[in-house]
Amino acid sequence: MSKDKFYITTPIYYPSANFHIGHCYTTIIADTIARYKRLEGYDVFFMTGTDEHGQKIEKKATEAGVSPKEYVDAIVDNAKDLWRALNISYDKFIRTTDTQHVLVVQKIFKKLYEQGDIYKGEYKGLYCTPCESFWTKTQLVDGKCPDCGRDVHEVSEEAYFFKISKYQDKLVDYIDKHPDFIEPISRKNEMLNNFIKPGLEDICVSRTSFDWGIKVDFDPKHVVYVWIDALSNYISGLGYLTEDDTLFKKYWPADLHIVGKEIIRFHTIIWPIMLMALGLDLPKKVYGHGWLVIGGNKISKSLGNYKDPREYIASYGVDAVRYFVLREVPMGNDGNFSESALINRINGDLANILGNLVNRTIGMINKYFNGYVENKKINEEIDNKLIESALSLKNKVSKNIDDLDISLALENIFDLLRSCNKYIDDTTPWILAKDENKKDRLATVLYNLVECIRISTVLLQAFMPDTASNIFRQINTNKTTFDTLDRFGVYDSSNVNKAEVLFRRIED
Repeated sequence: MSKDKFYITTPIYYPSANFHIGHCYTTIIADTIARYKRLEGYDVFFMTGTDEHGQKIEKKATEAGVSPKEYVDAIVDNAKDLWRALNISYDKFIRTTDTQHVLVVQKIFKKLYEQGDIYKGEYKGLYCTPCESFWTKTQLVDGKCPDCGRDVHEVSEEAYFFKISKYQDKLVDYIDKHPDFIEPISRKNEMLNNFIKPGLEDICVSRTSFDWGIKVDFDPKHVVYVWIDALSNYISGLGYLTEDDTLFKKYWPADLHIVGKEIIRFHTIIWPIMLMALGLDLPKKVYGHGWLVIGGNKISKSLGNYKDPREYIASYGVDAVRYFVLREVPMGNDGNFSESALINRINGDLANILGNLVNRTIGMINKYFNGYVENKKINEEIDNKLIESALSLKNKVSKNIDDLDISLALENIFDLLRSCNKYIDDTTPWILAKDENKKDRLATVLYNLVECIRISTVLLQAFMPDTASNIFRQINTNKTTFDTLDRFGVYDSSNVNKAEVLFRRIED
């Protein structure tokens, strides 16, 4: 029996030597969902990559005295290194300079031109180079780009245009009939009421004023507008319009595009209209999450609040960083990132709740039973409540993941861990150990604890993979798969290993 497929993407990122924690947020979320779906047994394809064309890149390369391709080659590895440091488990890393991608974009552009959805004209308007976005005067805020607040400049040049106005009614109808297509609902309302229903204007989809981009093969003085180029990666990376389109036939349509709120406009207007024009299915869901900010401000070097994420990883550990950004910020909202808040999560959740529980449990098993724990099934009412919580956890967390409520998923896992710590206080194993007649009861208590730890850790693999591996090693179990969560008592009686500190408390 074949597995259900699950195709998830992040946007492809501008290649930069200065990634900050906000850039990582999208990818950590997507990685967690991909890992969880793999745990559930899905055949997952997770793609990310780099968006390497455009006037901005060409300008920076010129300033550096190298060709644009040399410029991006030198820094793309920075993105890959950061994803390795964050334990990002992508299946494909696509670059828009990849030969396959270039050829597919040219074919898409030509197809749309030949069927009349792209036409030649002259563009006169306002352009923001950093955002690579065209704006009308009414869309500007105080005369500046509404996205980044920087200056725009007038451009006038021969250009090709994409008839997105032709598809406006069809797009509105699709969104109405597929209420889950754009989430959260605040983003859907924003797209419909502020951008789509007021009227879509045909967009400029080529440039002649710079050279660094994918050439329009039938008119090579034009390069393809960077967003037509970038958005196509979601299907070019699967082999659409190539000799081997096996992955495309298998995985398209995408189950989930995870994007930042600043680019949801492109993903919910230009991208679905491109797919409609190509006669392709639309992705099942586009989710626009909020930003990580510092002190209410976007993270940037100019504001002095930038730090390379690898510095946080080096100081606090990769799983602490992953846990913080997933737990601290409810999906869809903006959230504040600070080292003091990160330290509070490490001390409160990771050291006190998770680390303390694992350490105490293994320590008591070693102390009272020489490391060997066995379920004697001397249960009391307090045990039944804990076991019921453990058995219900899988369904709770799976629903949280499906609802894209990642923070609540972690909260539910840690609720069980908190219950385990309270269970220790209520059952008082150190008192049971003093009574030889209570040895079997003590064994049952410790077995229940280690089984709850195992169940929690199976689920934590998606969020904190290194920590989960460490816990499995300490409790000495290979029962780590999703199908072991359907009943309580799967943990094999075996010798646990020596207790090791998972997370050290940080004294500020």
